[in-house]
Amino acid sequence: MRGENMPKYVIERDLPGAGVLPKDKLQAIAQKSRSVLESLGPQIQWVQSYLTDDKIYCVYISPNEEMIREHASRGGFPAGKISEVRGMIDPTTAE
Repeated sequence: MRGENMPKYVIERDLPGAGVLPKDKLQAIAQKSRSVLESLGPQIQWVQSYLTDDKIYCVYISPNEEMIREHASRGGFPAGKISEVRGMIDPTTAE
């Protein structure tokens, strides 16, 4: 399965006004991202993104950080901070 046993990353992207971008602008960003991902091959996967006022936090599965940086470079996306996910907790962790 695509992305299985590969590291997961959180990418912090600085984008002023991200939280109020119009739907057509978000659609264009997503289309560009998907196009670049297709050119990079199946080993990198965009899972989802979260918009805040001035940032976008993206979750990706990728064999390495370099591939994420290549995606950002080709797409013209900021990639201020890239952090590898080391684990996950949720409310059920307390049980």
